Amino acid sequence: MHSDDLALGPSPVRLSINEALDRAFDIAVHAPLPPNPNPPVGCVILDRNGVLVGAGAHKGAGTAHAEIAALQAAGSAARGGTAVVTLEPCNHIGRTGSCAQALIAAGIERVCFAVADPAMHADSRAGREELLAAGVQVSGDLDRERGRALLGTWLHAIEHSRPFVTWKVASSADGFIAPRDRSRVQLTGENAMSAVHRMRSQVGAIVTGSGTVAADDPRLTARDATGRPTIHQPFRVVIGMSDVPGQAQIRGNDDRFIHLRTRNIPEALADLAQRGIHHVMLEAGPGLANAFLAAGCIDEIVWFTAPAVLGDGIEAASDFPSPTVGIAHGWRSAGVDVLGDDVRHTLLPADV
Repeated sequence: MHSDDLALGPSPVRLSINEALDRAFDIAVHAPLPPNPNPPVGCVILDRNGVLVGAGAHKGAGTAHAEIAALQAAGSAARGGTAVVTLEPCNHIGRTGSCAQALIAAGIERVCFAVADPAMHADSRAGREELLAAGVQVSGDLDRERGRALLGTWLHAIEHSRPFVTWKVASSADGFIAPRDRSRVQLTGENAMSAVHRMRSQVGAIVTGSGTVAADDPRLTARDATGRPTIHQPFRVVIGMSDVPGQAQIRGNDDRFIHLRTRNIPEALADLAQRGIHHVMLEAGPGLANAFLAAGCIDEIVWFTAPAVLGDGIEAASDFPSPTVGIAHGWRSAGVDVLGDDVRHTLLPADV
């Protein structure tokens, strides 16, 4: 039996389907997968006696899918066995080929998956149907809740044809994101800043407006505790009609800068989805924040509050049209935690 760096543990290990699914989720969560464009997926192969013989995870665009990696680890022991996967096996031929066909060719007799792939069903190329047609037993949607939690932003992008949007705000205790004169003030402490950089390293893109670029000249990079850039760097996206100066820091010296010359938020997000980006973080002034809110294109708010009182300043979403009851009460608290002297409050739509 072969295995990759995802250790199978002592041999032999006999697992139930639920135990195998737990192992597949653990593999998916810990795989070194960049945030876009592909989803985190883990797969476990059990032989005909229920013994663990292969495990694998998808590690990025162009690399083997989880099922292929697990089959390679299992070798001939996969024949007559069961594949347990976090996401329904794909049935399309791209850079890596059809996972459903690979499972059939390997002699797998049963496939169990946690959550269905909406992209495959939308295109009438579902892996489930291909497997069933080949005589493979299929048990699907075994843990939709956990599957959607793992794949949430990717599934959102597939189902809504736009990325999941997290609006990040850092404000004083009285609700201002900066002094009225826009002078540079770091409101939150180091713990909160570290949390923001972790968030940046986990999204596909950071979005800001051309006004923020002109006023603050941000870098919008993800950095570690030492201040060095993290391995994964999100795309840095500017939305707005104004030119971005050639010397602006946000341009960087790589290929991660995008300027979308539009005021149409759904159009901009559709463009990012076409680029394979399924999760963006909005870090912008009130003008662009207002536009995202008005378009109904904010899916999560992460609000950092510092123990500071400015008395006056720029509000996070000032001049928002018609502060209706629906807008005011359309959110629910999804978590509050203390980071040093700052407070982080996560909000989700009330109907989610």
